[in-house]
Amino acid sequence: MGFGDLKSPAGLQVLNDYLADKSYIEGYVPSQADVAVFEAISGLPPANLCHALRWHNHIKSYEKEKASLPGVKKALGKYGPANAEDTTERGATDSKDDDDSDLFGSDEEEESEEAKRLREEHLSQYESKKAKKPALVSKSSILLDMKPWDDETDMAKLEECSSKLVLVGYGIKKLQIQCVVEDDKVGTDMLEEQITAFDEYVQSMDVAAFSKI
Repeated sequence: MGFGDLKSPAGLQVLNDYLADKSYIEGYVPSQADVAVFEAISGLPPANLCHALRWHNHIKSYEKEKASLPGVKKALGKYGPANAEDTTERGATDSKDDDDSDLFGSDEEEESEEAKRLREEHLSQYESKKAKKPALVSKSSILLDMKPWDDETDMAKLEECSSKLVLVGYGIKKLQIQCVVEDDKVGTDMLEEQITAFDEYVQSMDVAAFSKI
């Protein structure tokens, strides 16, 4: 398994395809697997790789707490789409790389009293740590298009709260913003109301892309 060189367009394309139906590299919450892959990327994925870009922005929001994310960081080649050669060895490596595997006991039918006691103790500690973790905040990635009135609109002023101008035609450019919002605090209606309030510059605002992260 593996994504290949994540600093190359080909590697980023593999990552984007892999994340098309996944929120994270492994499981259903951010983990050290996401940290390992995130650190292997040299910069922000291009806008056309929307799944990789959405994931990158989401994991970046955990920058200050990435050391506390669950799991154990493995070699980069252990993550990503599987192939026939690597899957045959996966069972042998999982026992070494997955900290949680020992928490659920041995495969043997019989256990000593001491082994049972230790297993129950580990389970109790695991559940206690899991209960203390804060709930994940529901977030969305939104790509906004803001169209000026004409080719004489001062785009530098319009760009003060953003970072990208996209050519529309006839010498007119539109302002494009990528942002991550908390669903319980910010909605597209709120964004539109505040942005179109700059009516001297903004003709209209459209949501170009929207995805849950």
